[in-house]
Amino acid sequence: MKRLLFLFIPAAIAFMGACGGYRTTAGEGADSAAAAPAQFEADSAMASIRRQCAFGPRVPGSEAHRRCGDYIAAAFRSLGLDVSEQRAEVVDYAGRRLPLRNIIASWRPDEAERVLICAHWDSRPWADADPDSANHRKPVPAANDGASGVAVMLEAARHLAALGVDFGVDFICFDLEDGGAPYWEDDIAPADGTDWCLGSRYWARTPHRADYVARWGILLDMVGTERATFRLEGFSMRYAASVAGRLWAAARTAGAADFFLNEDGGYATDDHVPLNETAGIPTVDVIPCMSGAGSNFGPTWHTVADTPEKISPATLRAVGQTLLQMLFEEKG
Repeated sequence: MKRLLFLFIPAAIAFMGACGGYRTTAGEGADSAAAAPAQFEADSAMASIRRQCAFGPRVPGSEAHRRCGDYIAAAFRSLGLDVSEQRAEVVDYAGRRLPLRNIIASWRPDEAERVLICAHWDSRPWADADPDSANHRKPVPAANDGASGVAVMLEAARHLAALGVDFGVDFICFDLEDGGAPYWEDDIAPADGTDWCLGSRYWARTPHRADYVARWGILLDMVGTERATFRLEGFSMRYAASVAGRLWAAARTAGAADFFLNEDGGYATDDHVPLNETAGIPTVDVIPCMSGAGSNFGPTWHTVADTPEKISPATLRAVGQTLLQMLFEEKG
């Protein structure tokens, strides 16, 4: 991802049309819901993050990108999921043709009723927000901004049988999310932000199955930030307020209310935008919205410091257990 536009006008005005009184109902049902019969293992997710980062920055077209993609596909297959891929060539903001590889792992692939969980797996080619300008043209290691979301999905997939999930779940690892123009090429970047999220934009136009339908979607982006707080992102509330309400309630049941705050966040240019606007799948973005951390996405965002050592197991556990709770409460 990566732009966050803050529109901190009064919540009653900003979200009146989208959420219809959400603030008074966000926790309804949370106290009476049964806890999910599975525990998210943060250590397992951390091991996956380290494994992904060990390949090197997963810049599209690189050997590290190829090898990590193979690892992700094999990891989902080892959990008993059906894995397919979308491979294509797309054009970036500068007219360069880039290889695209979206990886889709499906639980109960023949079920008509489905939900969608997604994250991006590529690395940004430029650490252009690093405090040291000497690092700006180096690739981002992408432990948090990429690997963390994939790791949470892999660990969640391990528990689907224990949760009794009897509906279809598609885990999609989107490619080419993080190749938007660096600041030194802003003059040739499209003003509407379409230089970002190329993998999800491609999938939203041409899903892996014709006439694909999902009840709802959840996007996981940068879900390993230390001391993270996740707020109600604007596009999520515009298109998927009811899904956000259920997810935030699930966070309460999962014991993660300190991470999922019932407060307004900014509008993020992220993979959920084409899912909502093009594919028509009501999708919520779980993305940090912080202050005083160097950036609203946390101190390692688009820097060379985005390494496994900066990942918080507590944040991974909070997000992962909330996701398990949401899946557990869903009915087939």
